[in-house]
Amino acid sequence: MEMHDLCAIAARETHCVLATAIKVEGHAYRKQGVSMLLTEDGEMYGSISPGCLESDLQARVSHVLDTKQMEFAEYDMRPEDDLSWGETIGCGGLVVVLLEPVCDDLRFILQKMHESFQSGTWVALTRTFQDDYTRVEYDWKRIEPAEKRHQPVLRPALVPPHDRLANDNLTSLQVDVQHSSGNLKHEHTESTQPSLDAELPRLTLVPEIPTSDAFSTNPWDLPQQLTSLYTPKPRLIIIGAGNDVIPVATLSQSAGFRVVVADWRESLCSLERFPGTELVLGFPAEIMPLLNVNNGDYLIMMSHNFPRERELLEMLVDCEYAYLGIMGSKTRTARLLDGLPPLKHVHSPVGLSIGADGPEQIAISIAAELIACKHKVSALSSGVVEKGSVAHANDGHRSGSR
Repeated sequence: MEMHDLCAIAARETHCVLATAIKVEGHAYRKQGVSMLLTEDGEMYGSISPGCLESDLQARVSHVLDTKQMEFAEYDMRPEDDLSWGETIGCGGLVVVLLEPVCDDLRFILQKMHESFQSGTWVALTRTFQDDYTRVEYDWKRIEPAEKRHQPVLRPALVPPHDRLANDNLTSLQVDVQHSSGNLKHEHTESTQPSLDAELPRLTLVPEIPTSDAFSTNPWDLPQQLTSLYTPKPRLIIIGAGNDVIPVATLSQSAGFRVVVADWRESLCSLERFPGTELVLGFPAEIMPLLNVNNGDYLIMMSHNFPRERELLEMLVDCEYAYLGIMGSKTRTARLLDGLPPLKHVHSPVGLSIGADGPEQIAISIAAELIACKHKVSALSSGVVEKGSVAHANDGHRSGSR
């Protein structure tokens, strides 16, 4: 579950806490910067661990909500001889979690972030710790889409770390911080900028200014400023609303895509069949202006109607997009593309080559390929595929079955 979903859930949950892994060292289930929501009545949305930490985090929720103060919680699972965590710990790393009551100002920020995500806008959320980590200031800012700066979709220009985020959409807030007690360990790590290829959300680390009592208020050597950069959900446009599209839409939503189903058949293109998706009804010439395809979009042709798909492909010639999957054999795809200028990012047959059989397994192969392309993972990127490895799709036509 990503921040887009958490922001939407926070809007309906009146008493909840945002938990964020602000420091991760060693092996851990999730990466630094990931968040989850915990409610007063015991509901959990998202995860930080495979289940090792969530019960303890949930036990802190009432106190955080009662005091309306933030807490740091440390989980140090690195010592091999430390049996205090029992047999449920399978990570062996250090995780420092920041728990924030979702009320007043933070709730307002999450609402604005949700609105930004809905409009397809990037968001930077900055926490600046002050007064020796006893107070925190929030900044948030909408970031211009990467395509307007002619940069790859997953490589936005990060906000300069030593500068305050400032524009018309900026909100600055102050909230008191409370530290949880416990046996604290001091581990020094250098503050670094995240790799441009790192999985989002990312944390931009700003070196802290040493103080005389830094170890009493900041035992984990946290940077003074943390900036998390979040992108909108990538949009997956599926052309076709047949029965085989249903599992593809369901799995793609679970994989973090904003799914749009487009078809000219009203009886098939319905919310009863595709709950939680956006529906666009019409023939290719009618839906293309509505879709406004851009370079962050993923498209899949699954209508099984040759003339309609050919018509739509002709209109995609001058469009920018991230992925174009075509359902069907290589022969059918070759006929569809015959006479057209070369199209970009074509994946055909659509889906990873996992030997899939039947709609559900084919949907899994498609969802897996979408995830691989989203994170730019490709076994063919180096031009070499080892024997027995799973082949990911690349540009152009791909041989082999799913």
